[in-house]
Amino acid sequence: MSPPGHSLTPPLIAVVVVILSVIEDGLRVLLIHRSAGPFRDSWALPGGLLAPPESLDQAAARKLVEETGVGDVYLEQLYTFGELPRGDATERGVAVAYFALVQSAQVRLRESDTWQPAWHNVHVLPPLAFGNNAVVDYAVRRLRSKLEYTNVAYSLLPRQFTLSELQQVYEAILDRELDKRNFRRRMLSLGVIKPAGGTRMEGAHRPAQLYTFARREPVTI
Repeated sequence: MSPPGHSLTPPLIAVVVVILSVIEDGLRVLLIHRSAGPFRDSWALPGGLLAPPESLDQAAARKLVEETGVGDVYLEQLYTFGELPRGDATERGVAVAYFALVQSAQVRLRESDTWQPAWHNVHVLPPLAFGNNAVVDYAVRRLRSKLEYTNVAYSLLPRQFTLSELQQVYEAILDRELDKRNFRRRMLSLGVIKPAGGTRMEGAHRPAQLYTFARREPVTI
């Protein structure tokens, strides 16, 4: 028997996706603007209720493509949140969160006068609907942790890049400057990147060597 005061109705299951990108040397998250209640006129993460027979992974991948137009990127289940506020909703619910890493140059935001999708700096977010600030914070912490032992940054960079561009991505995620010499030494010693066989001009400096990731898929280092 259920404890007194508890409903036997199964909780609603929602899937939300924290879509992250590095834009103008800053870590950004994609948000949508809610035009209806609950939390009308607030910003929120893209998501929706799970509709069987769709799996959680399928729902997250579909939402990613709907919002950005890209699908072949890093996408990982983040956490299941069971106590996020639901506004004026009376039914119980849980939110299964995913996070995705995308290159902003490849993204084509969905044109919608209703949802008004837009990139926001993860460090200066307004209060988000459904307690989504906690979800974003968790995703940023997970991403920073994964930088230490995976090649996860591959999904935020084009196939060929300079070491300066790679460092800018790391600094945007970590929100701090890194020593240039130490960073380059570490990246080259890990074996996750390799020379791409070309150069690119960077300002008035001499041409910078181009690199590529040894594997453009999740790898533990």
